[in-house]
Amino acid sequence: MIPLMKHTFLNEIETKKALSEFITVSDKLSMGKKCFEFEKKFARYQTSRHAILFNSGASANLAVMQSLRNLGKLKPGDKIGFSALTWSTNVMPIIQMGFEPVPIDCEVRTLNVSSQILEKRLKEIKIAALFITNALGLTGDLNKIKEICNRKKIILIEDNCEALGTELPSGKSGTFGSAASHSFFVAHHMSTVEGGMLCTDDEELAEMTRIVRANGWDRNLTPSQQLKWRKKFKVNNEYESKYVFYDLAYNLRPTEITGFLGIEQLKYLKDNVKRREKNYRLLESAVEKNPELIPFDTSHLKVVSSFAFPIICRDPKAMKKYLLRFFEAAIEIRPVIAGNIQKQPFYKKYVKKLYPLPNADFIHNHGFYCGNYPELVDSDLKIILDCLKS
Repeated sequence: MIPLMKHTFLNEIETKKALSEFITVSDKLSMGKKCFEFEKKFARYQTSRHAILFNSGASANLAVMQSLRNLGKLKPGDKIGFSALTWSTNVMPIIQMGFEPVPIDCEVRTLNVSSQILEKRLKEIKIAALFITNALGLTGDLNKIKEICNRKKIILIEDNCEALGTELPSGKSGTFGSAASHSFFVAHHMSTVEGGMLCTDDEELAEMTRIVRANGWDRNLTPSQQLKWRKKFKVNNEYESKYVFYDLAYNLRPTEITGFLGIEQLKYLKDNVKRREKNYRLLESAVEKNPELIPFDTSHLKVVSSFAFPIICRDPKAMKKYLLRFFEAAIEIRPVIAGNIQKQPFYKKYVKKLYPLPNADFIHNHGFYCGNYPELVDSDLKIILDCLKS
């Protein structure tokens, strides 16, 4: 079988050995020095001012939405646009915060929201924020989307969980919005088993996100930030400050194991991205020769850090044919994320207004993906290539 991912970590043996040694000598495994070191190194990689580590990418999504509400930048009832082709925990925080979700359709040949589709939706409805998903290592024209959001004063947030390492000529994915979430779950670009990160250049948002991450207290703020909060709420001394909670929050903290693994796996990320792109280009060449499949448009991308390899069939007959091929070849496959998110049970339960999303519907009914990762060997790639032939 060719699974979605062969190992928990890149360089698995070395990583597990290093992890076991770290656990043996560590006197503390709750969030601490290794987490903060990983944050600094990841922020440098992403060219962001701040990186805040979480126990998952989903937690990073929840925390940023809560932080924006705490800061008053978003308020209950605000309409929040989001990529219709997305993951459940991108949409759930919108509902949980009391915002109104507004799905934005995607382009079939990029799997992502485009500036053109966004402009069309904005003619129909005004939104306060846009939570965009960079799906499966691809993106839309983020530079133009950013321009639209800046012009219309829309808060842009990126879910970059599936596109870590992807680059446009104008910058890395995950650097175009006010904040961007990343995931380090197994089978993502780099694994800490569970874990996620929020990156931002916004000082105020980073500060609030650190409060939201840890119960609502100020322990992970700088001394000057702590002083500001304590003066504002008349906290008299260090003793009292220990159990003062300033705003709505959660416990979304990672462990030192997460921080250690992040530092270790970050060492391999650049080579990881190169290999993923090489695999992607090889498989892409087979799709381009097959009239039954739809090739993707990556002409606007400088680097494609392919999370997985998507296959979009032109019609139901082709879909049935290629699903059967991949099953018979024992290649593990999945639907393209959650398809049209409006079809999901949780969405139908809590959201009454539905929108036409023809492209998300098409992908929902005609698409799937298989794994793409550095451990795919030539024989694996040959099997996948054979399945992609007409």
